[in-house]
Amino acid sequence: MPARVLVTGAGGPAGVAVIRSLLRREAQEGDIEVFAADMDGWASGLYLVAADRRLLVPPGASPAFVPTVRQRVADLGIAVVISTVDVELLPLARERDSLGAELAAPSLAALETCLDKWRLVQACRTAGAAVPRTMVLEPAAISADWDYPVIVKPRSGAGSRGVRLVANPADLAAIGSDSTLIVQENLPGEEYSVDTVIGPTGVIAAVPRLRARVDSGVAIAGRTVADPELVEVAAACARAAGLLGVVNVQLRRRASGRPALLEINPRFSGAMPLTIASGVDMPSLAVDIALGLPLPERVPFAEVAAVRFLEDVVVPVEEIEALT
Repeated sequence: MPARVLVTGAGGPAGVAVIRSLLRREAQEGDIEVFAADMDGWASGLYLVAADRRLLVPPGASPAFVPTVRQRVADLGIAVVISTVDVELLPLARERDSLGAELAAPSLAALETCLDKWRLVQACRTAGAAVPRTMVLEPAAISADWDYPVIVKPRSGAGSRGVRLVANPADLAAIGSDSTLIVQENLPGEEYSVDTVIGPTGVIAAVPRLRARVDSGVAIAGRTVADPELVEVAAACARAAGLLGVVNVQLRRRASGRPALLEINPRFSGAMPLTIASGVDMPSLAVDIALGLPLPERVPFAEVAAVRFLEDVVVPVEEIEALT
């Protein structure tokens, strides 16, 4: 019997990418069945699957979210749950043992490390991975000798929200001491996202992408880059954080040209279609990891480029009305 896979966050770029990838596997191999979930009946990814495979769930921050997912897993016989939404990751990981399905996500400890940028930097530094100079925004950081400008950002949070470039010591002092913020060395070079998949025995693939054009924090144009240094740094950071499965490691080059860590998003990236097109089908590998299926030791990738465009999913009105 095919394994049933539930993908949440069907309205986001990552959710759509994962659903499309797994639907191709379903059509070609027939060993899985893809279900889609979102909090919003207008989520486009819901309408990539058949009507009886579309689920509405509460928001990830709602106390009802995990119980609803757990009930849907039981009712439908779901074998694997893949969340593509940041706010859902911790609630699901805390209840991993009671979900009734395999959760294709890192451990709770690894998630907590990644979602606290200060803890992540400490873990990577201890393991010898390349990280920017970083301090919690306390009096010692305000009085420290920095090369300005510096970056101030929240310890937790996704994307570029709350990130600011601080030009001089007076502006840093004006922010004031705040242990929910960190100060970091500014990395002025090109930014890369490295989609990385880690199996039980190590890194299976790490695919660097140059973020050539970015809109609202999502890459809308880019290319994969065969750069062993980027692969090495991303893999070292992922290992240091104790990650398993698919994660996105963001790097930026120092003025010297050497790459260093920006952050790790412990989930699928919105630009996953480019990584898949390069030859590494990470959604399919994530399912294999979750189900304990045989895995390749290493998967190579090709250098390709992509630009994105808006695409419509047209369905009968009654299908929308059924979920809204």
